[in-house]
Amino acid sequence: MTNTEVCARIEDIGIIPAIRVSSPEDAQFAAEAIAAAGIPIVELTMTVPGAVDVIAGLRNQYPEIIVGAGTVHDLDTAARCLDVGAQFLTSTGLDPAIVEFALRAQVLVFPGILTPSEVLAARKTGCDLVKVFPCSQVGGPSYIRALRAPFPHMRFIASGGVNQTTAAEFILAGATALGVGGELIPHKAIERRERNWIRELARRFMGLVAEARQQPAA
Repeated sequence: MTNTEVCARIEDIGIIPAIRVSSPEDAQFAAEAIAAAGIPIVELTMTVPGAVDVIAGLRNQYPEIIVGAGTVHDLDTAARCLDVGAQFLTSTGLDPAIVEFALRAQVLVFPGILTPSEVLAARKTGCDLVKVFPCSQVGGPSYIRALRAPFPHMRFIASGGVNQTTAAEFILAGATALGVGGELIPHKAIERRERNWIRELARRFMGLVAEARQQPAA
């Protein structure tokens, strides 16, 4: 898939499950479970032990799943992720060098931003898709709405504290997609290998996004 196709798929589904676990085995299970539940997108954070190897394995085993790398904080890590087939890069902050590297490689990248100044800086590097992190801690949906007013052509992914109560509100506020971690893939569900638990949460989040998108923007 091209970076444009990956971006379109993410926008269509509207949910980016973030996997932040303590072992490669847990990461593999989480990725398989969430894809089987109907969300064929996973963000493997670099805090997962052996994360690059997990990305490589998922890309080889499951070509239908969009596999990206999260919490990418340096160029060396970015390069290793792309070498094994990562289809997008994201981070908790804005590093123009990483953005420019990904864009040169024609790979989707959406850096973490928080302030209007960072939105401007991201746009200058060539990004029109950014991740607002940590979103809930700075106003939640109202903050997405406030950013969209001066930046109507920028697409925002809400990340950090997104849950079943706020998911629809973020979409109504104008978020293009939601980054969701433990609220979608609970650590207990992973520990117990309870796929049905994850499947039910995925069904709920997908339903919330779909229902919100049918309503007029707030």
